[in-house]
Amino acid sequence: MKDYYKILGVTKSATEDDIKKAYRKLAHKYHPDKGGDVARFREVSEAYQVLSNVDKRSQYDKFGRVFDSSTGAGQAGQGFGGFQWGWGAPHEHETDGFGEGFGFDFDIGEIFEDFFGGRSTGDTKSGRDIEVEVHIPLEAALKGKEEIISIVKFAVCARCQGVGAEPASKVKECFSCRGQGQVQQIKRSVFGSFTRVGLCPECKGEGLIPEKPCNVCKGEGRIQREDAIKVQIPPGVDSNQILKVAGKGDAGRRKGRAGDLYIRVFVKPHQTFKRKGDDLYVSVPILFSQAALGDEVEVPTIEGTRILLKIPQGTESGKVMKVAGKGIPHFSGLGRGNMIVEIEIITPKKLTREQQALLEKLKERGI
Repeated sequence: MKDYYKILGVTKSATEDDIKKAYRKLAHKYHPDKGGDVARFREVSEAYQVLSNVDKRSQYDKFGRVFDSSTGAGQAGQGFGGFQWGWGAPHEHETDGFGEGFGFDFDIGEIFEDFFGGRSTGDTKSGRDIEVEVHIPLEAALKGKEEIISIVKFAVCARCQGVGAEPASKVKECFSCRGQGQVQQIKRSVFGSFTRVGLCPECKGEGLIPEKPCNVCKGEGRIQREDAIKVQIPPGVDSNQILKVAGKGDAGRRKGRAGDLYIRVFVKPHQTFKRKGDDLYVSVPILFSQAALGDEVEVPTIEGTRILLKIPQGTESGKVMKVAGKGIPHFSGLGRGNMIVEIEIITPKKLTREQQALLEKLKERGI
C-alpha cells in the first residue's frame, strides 16, 4: 500500500496548507514539462488528490484506501467519479454515461495552473545550480585558503563544443513547432476544455534540432563528468556562510547558460580558541602568586605566535582582558576582531612540604 504522507514528505498531522505547499514544491520538481520524473509526478499528484480532500483523507486514514462512490470499489489513488490523473495527451474512452468510463486522463496540477494563469515555459537550456559543503580549520579564516573541490557535474561536450550536433553537421528548424519552441495543446478535463501553450516535446523548447546528434552527448551539448574546481576561501569567512562562484554549476544544454556553484562553508572547532563573531576567546591559566602579585604571562595567538600580557596585581579568576586586533579579519576586509582573554587561577592539587609550610604562614597572616 502506498504511503501518501511519505510520498508528499509530510506527517499525518499535516494541515491542509502543509499538504498544498508540499504538493506544489514536488509538482514543480517532478513536472514532466520541466524535465522531471513522470512516474514520481503521477505518484505525487495521486497523493495530493487524496490528502487534499477531507472525505478521502478520512477514508485513507481509517482504511488505507479510498472507496470510489461511482464503482463501490476500494481503490487507493482512484479519483472522484472514476477519473484518473496522468500526464500526456488527453484521450476519450467509448462510454455511454458519466461514470467510470467517462475517462479523461488529466493532471490536477495542470488544471490548477491553467486556472491561475497557465504555466511558464521557463528556461529549458540553463544548467542547474549546485551547492557543496566545505569544512575548513579556524586558521583558514585568518588568511583565506584555496580549496580544490571535486564534484560530478554536467560539463560542455568537447566533441561538439556544446552545440549538440556532430561536427560539420547542421542544426535545423524543429518541424513540430516551426522553430517556435512551443506548441498549443488542448486539454479536456472535468472542468471543461483548456487551451494552453507548452514546450515542444521534440526540441524541448529550443526550436532547433541537430540534423545529426553528437555521438558523445547524444545531442545534449553536455556530458556528466567529475570536475576539479579551484575555489578561493576569503579571510573572515564564518560557519554557514555561502559563497557564490558564477558559472561553475552544471553546463547548460546546447550552449545554454551555466548554473552557479554555491559553497556552504563550515569552520571546524578549535582546541584553543572559541570564535564569537570575529572575536576569539581564549582561557589562560596563571598561578595564585601571579594573580596576587601581578606578572607578565605568555598568551597564544591564532597566528601560532605568543604575546606577553600584563596581569595586574590582585587579578581575580574569571577576569576578562581584551587584546585589540588579534581576532579574525572582518569579511569586509577592513580591520580585525579582538582576542578576549579570560584569566583562570590554578589551585594546586599537590603541595610539597615547603610549599605547604609557606602557605600556612600566609594563612596565619590573613592571606
